[in-house]
Amino acid sequence: MEEGFLNDEYFMRAALAEAKKAFEEDEVPVGAVVVCRNQIIARAYNMTEKLSDVTAHAEMLAFTSASNFLNSKFLEECTLYVTLEPCTMCAGAGYWTRIERLVFGARDEKKGYLLVSDQITHPKTIVTGGVLANESAELLKTFFRKKRA
Repeated sequence: MEEGFLNDEYFMRAALAEAKKAFEEDEVPVGAVVVCRNQIIARAYNMTEKLSDVTAHAEMLAFTSASNFLNSKFLEECTLYVTLEPCTMCAGAGYWTRIERLVFGARDEKKGYLLVSDQITHPKTIVTGGVLANESAELLKTFFRKKRA
């Protein structure tokens, strides 16, 4: 984890704020931010229901927004912070963006990319898991408990 005020926990809290927006809109509460040179350049949360688009995951929307911001398809100097371990689609998209770092909160024991392979991300991507994992997992558990009630 980076030292000082702008560290992994700080940026994961920004991703959690996005996840809470998804929760409020009755979307699966996953949020993401893309950071470049200690600046958040993209924010997103799951919008699969709102957009009727199965690919509208927080990570995918954040990648698009960050690429637009940088006017580049590559995010080689960027870090993706996401509250839940990416699925294979999102990890694969991260491969193509050449994202420098991937930092996620909770593990996804059902659909996370690590269930398939740890080689889905780009070979140069540095992966860190478990940042604010409990907070991320609790938000998801609360959402699904609410759905079942």
